[in-house]
Amino acid sequence: MALPPPPYPSASGLLTNKTVVVTAAAGTGIGYATAKRCIEEGATVLISDIHERRLGEAATRIGDETGTAPLTAVCNVTDEAQVQGLVTTAIEQLGHIDVWMNNAGLGGNAAVVDMTDEQWNVVLDVTLTGTFRCLRAVLPHMYERGEGAIVNNASVLGWRAQELQAHYAAAKAGVMALTRCSAMEAAKHNVRVNAVSPSLAMHPFLAKVTPDGLLEELEAKEAFGRAAEPWEIANVMVMLASNYTTYMTGEVLAVSSQHA
Repeated sequence: MALPPPPYPSASGLLTNKTVVVTAAAGTGIGYATAKRCIEEGATVLISDIHERRLGEAATRIGDETGTAPLTAVCNVTDEAQVQGLVTTAIEQLGHIDVWMNNAGLGGNAAVVDMTDEQWNVVLDVTLTGTFRCLRAVLPHMYERGEGAIVNNASVLGWRAQELQAHYAAAKAGVMALTRCSAMEAAKHNVRVNAVSPSLAMHPFLAKVTPDGLLEELEAKEAFGRAAEPWEIANVMVMLASNYTTYMTGEVLAVSSQHA
């Protein structure tokens, strides 16, 4: 029997006076929830996404829900010039970047024997290489300032097996390794790099692209009998960006109630 989600949390000022960039924040998923929670926790936020119309709609909706609309910038994380432009725009608009949330990712369903190079490459390009491009672009700014926090979005599939997900799982495992290695390089500059590893966060887009019956099967494996709300993942991303985790770097934190 599924337990109901807990009440939505009240704000505690965890990111007061911080500036935050959240990628892939259009729509209704983890990126959107993270941007909203950051604003609620006192941050000034800029959100980006490849979808200009959906990005504007997300900013308006966040503004309606929180009383403060985030800044926006269109960015395709597979385009190096756009990623560099996003960092430049964020610095111009925010003054500096305290926190960068790498949320962009792309999935799909395909058996290894049927998967084309294009299917493999597009998932890796968005999910893994896109995260790398963002790290490469924003880290020099944080190094120069001598502080900063980066939170990457990985997945339990970086650890656990699921059929038809080889490309996505490989990409997310790569995000985990990228997190650990870049954290070792960034530590000497007082910059922290961590990641969350969600098991299952329910939102309409995921439901739309998931084969019939699979979500119910995955939910049944969760200890609480339900998927996470996107804001439950966002809460942990906010914590990793906050001063409550100043001794954590290179860590991949599972946000999961799965048995195994």
